[in-house]
Amino acid sequence: MAKDRSAAKAAKSKKPRKGIRKFLREVVSEVKKVSWPSAKELTNYTIVVVVLILIFAAVIGIVDFGLGQLFNLIS
Repeated sequence: MAKDRSAAKAAKSKKPRKGIRKFLREVVSEVKKVSWPSAKELTNYTIVVVVLILIFAAVIGIVDFGLGQLFNLIS
């Protein structure tokens, strides 16, 4: 009985390691297939994101200020 349990534990402990290695190999394989943007594209995308964030922040700030002034007039 004790030998069966120790053999089962040994089999279980080795299995996840092979699974992790296989998983990492597959991850590396998939990452190699990814189409990465060039430096210029990445710069352009970053600029677009920052500009949009600033625009949305300004719009939300203006709406917040306007609603704050409106509530001050009401109360």
